[in-house]
Amino acid sequence: MTNNVVTSPVDMKERADLGIKAGDTVRVWQKIEEKGKTRLQAFEGLVLACKHGSEAGGTFTVRKVSSGVGVEKIFPLYSPNIDKIEIVKRAKVRRAKLYFIRDKVARDLKRVLRRTVMMGVATKGSAELEEERKKAEEEEAQRQAEENKRAEEKDQNEEVVEEEASQEAVEEKGEEQVEETKEEEKKEKDKPADEETETEEKKEG
Repeated sequence: MTNNVVTSPVDMKERADLGIKAGDTVRVWQKIEEKGKTRLQAFEGLVLACKHGSEAGGTFTVRKVSSGVGVEKIFPLYSPNIDKIEIVKRAKVRRAKLYFIRDKVARDLKRVLRRTVMMGVATKGSAELEEERKKAEEEEAQRQAEENKRAEEKDQNEEVVEEEASQEAVEEKGEEQVEETKEEEKKEKDKPADEETETEEKKEG
């Protein structure tokens, strides 16, 4: 009588027959538990290395680039947290370990960065716009205050000029009146002398 002993919840023979090797592009579906629920998440990338072959402790390293950042994960071949493994495409490579791809990506990135130019162009945030608005209002208020101050000084200067002009006019008028008075007094003084001369001439005649 033969007893069937289950050593793993996954089909080990099926996964061993996949023959995953470096250079393969695979899609690994992982089981992720969140709040008592299980969902599947796909991780697709290039296999950089396989270690321990199809043994019980066999692993494979998968690398992908996400948003310009390289991400690597090491998956146990017979992990029960892996729902399924898909081989998307297979490439022929000359190395068993493709770790040089890390340096290659870094070199390509440096090459791209050499051709980049610092722009320093960006949109303005709400805080910056608010600050600029307040600054513009302060400058406008300061400019208006300076204009008002200049206008007041101008009005004061005009008033002073008008007062000086009126004062000069009054002084000139006073001087004219004084001169007229002097002339009248002189005429009055000269008049009796003339009258006396005329009277004496009449008497002699």
